[in-house]
Amino acid sequence: MDQPKISIFHEVPCELGEGPGYDPLTKTVWWFDIVTGRLFEKPRTGGQVAIHPLGQMASALAVIDADRQLISTETGLFIRDRTTGHTVMHQPIEADNPLTRSNDARVHPAGAFWIGTMGKKAEKSAGSIYWYREGQLRTLFTNISITNSICFSPDGRIGYFADTGRNIIWRVDADPETGLPLGEPAVFYQHRDTGGIDGSVVDHDGNLWNACWGRSHIDIYSPDGQRIRSIATPVKQPSCPAFIDEGSASLIVTTAYHDMTEAEQKSDPDAGKTFLIELAGRGRFDPPVRL
Repeated sequence: MDQPKISIFHEVPCELGEGPGYDPLTKTVWWFDIVTGRLFEKPRTGGQVAIHPLGQMASALAVIDADRQLISTETGLFIRDRTTGHTVMHQPIEADNPLTRSNDARVHPAGAFWIGTMGKKAEKSAGSIYWYREGQLRTLFTNISITNSICFSPDGRIGYFADTGRNIIWRVDADPETGLPLGEPAVFYQHRDTGGIDGSVVDHDGNLWNACWGRSHIDIYSPDGQRIRSIATPVKQPSCPAFIDEGSASLIVTTAYHDMTEAEQKSDPDAGKTFLIELAGRGRFDPPVRL
């Protein structure tokens, strides 16, 4: 396997970087700082980073088309106009619960958006995972402390999700036509090393790439749950990877300085910055969400 080249993709640190992705329609990379409610956008080929204050905690994004985005926030799903920046509520999710916020989310190959929530203070069992498509919202899983690792096999027949509080990634059979789960989840991987299971993405070959918070690694798992590779990161708290190239497995990784002491931040000066890892291979992008 090739040795990855790792560099800083964007210097501005995020307290809690999350939700990275790539829009092939506009060739734009995005990510969030959840705590400060900011959306970052950067052209893949270079150029200035645009930083958009959203006015509330926000964590993930689904592409609608070249002009619109569906953003997951602490009160629900908002449609955002990319040109004007104007947002309008589309689908409330736990809007009446001020103790929770959105966290990890990803679009299934069938165009369904799986959205995870969690307590703002990571309260035990306060989170859930929802399915949204074409105006319908369903609750899929509940009693999760920290929702993470929502991602899907390339054919849409397997869904993954994690509870970082329990350090377990589950897998569940899914309907490739709707993105709804079929049957009960089973343990895909139980993490017993240092750190916590965080965000994940699945590549073209069905391997799951997971950011291990507190362990300074991106860990890669085969479809049968075996760790096949680990890539060291320059920071302690990587939070989520996302593929950003059409002809490689290159990805960006969000990181965080959230919950670090002053001494810990001094010993990890790049914490919170967004990194680029350049690799050969074949990544995958989420499809547009179906409104």
